[in-house]
Amino acid sequence: MTQPSITPLTAAQRATDLAPLLTRDWHMVEGRDAIAKTYVFADFVAAFGFMTRVALWAEKMDHHPEWSNVYKTVTVTLTSHDAGGLTARDIALAARMDALAQIG
Repeated sequence: MTQPSITPLTAAQRATDLAPLLTRDWHMVEGRDAIAKTYVFADFVAAFGFMTRVALWAEKMDHHPEWSNVYKTVTVTLTSHDAGGLTARDIALAARMDALAQIG
């Protein structure tokens, strides 16, 4: 798997790659160069299944989310600590998470 760039997003990437995520319930985190989203599932098993699917992809991508789970709710924050903010890795993982949320 080719790894997305770990350099900070350019203004052009923010306009073309980040902007669509912001129309899909992702939002900028105040005071950080990070995005966040809350997913709500039918129950705990569905939420945990989502987290398991994401964990497998995150490991392949060598990019791990900040997240928490309370019953059927999973809250996620994405940023690339080693780059000091958002990168193409965050965009790629956010898009993959949205797709994985549709499974099961």
